[in-house]
Amino acid sequence: MPGRLRDRIAIVTGAGSSGPGVGTGKAISVLFAREGARLLLVDADAGRARETLELVRKEGAAAEIAVADLGNEAGCAAAVAAAVEHFGRLDVLVNNVGILGGGPITELSEADWHRVLDVNLGSAVWMTKHAIPAMEKAGGGSILNISSIAAVRGSGSVPYAASKAGVEGLTRDVAVTHGPRGIRVNCILPGHIYTPMVAQMSDEDRELRRRIGVLGTEGTAWDVAWAAVFLASEESRWISGVSLPVDAGNLASMPIAPILRMRGEGPAG
Repeated sequence: MPGRLRDRIAIVTGAGSSGPGVGTGKAISVLFAREGARLLLVDADAGRARETLELVRKEGAAAEIAVADLGNEAGCAAAVAAAVEHFGRLDVLVNNVGILGGGPITELSEADWHRVLDVNLGSAVWMTKHAIPAMEKAGGGSILNISSIAAVRGSGSVPYAASKAGVEGLTRDVAVTHGPRGIRVNCILPGHIYTPMVAQMSDEDRELRRRIGVLGTEGTAWDVAWAAVFLASEESRWISGVSLPVDAGNLASMPIAPILRMRGEGPAG
């Protein structure tokens, strides 16, 4: 029912979508607004942030935007300060911003490595560092890190996989060190969801991704967003340090099983 996040002050990073359609940041922002949160929407692109702002305000939520480069500590500190300035406190942080880049290790450039790590992992580190003092003043809070099943399965991109694995490690460490101060930290591992980030893929590849999941259906940003609502709300008050796959059961399956199932040969032993 609506109101699960009533009067919570939340930051969503990467709140704009990278192209036409709905990415995870936009979907999380809309559902948070629908559930009563007040939001600071952070994105490097002002136009993308404004698109999400319009949707959030249509839900009746109070919201502001902050345009920031989260690939460095100064940008992250400024974003947290803006949330506290606008709304007086901070209750929820969603570290969602992420980029693709790089490939196999033999083709990896130093520039790609640093760019992807700085944005995907660095932003989560620095946003968390500056959010925790504000959350402690508010009496506690919930931090949600958006990782990927690429953190635990090969993806073909070394910097992306390493950055997302780092986000998982960050989740557990901060959950342990700051749990006694009322800070819950959890991680969502999206699977093969279809968002603007992967819209350039072929129809054939998109269909293959759909069929690989145990459920045999395609995921969307909204599937991730509903998980985020749960982990930000009081319904998950006793859950911390968890990595939650939202992946149509992909990680539950042996690698060979989806292939055999698609061929009609049954499960692998």
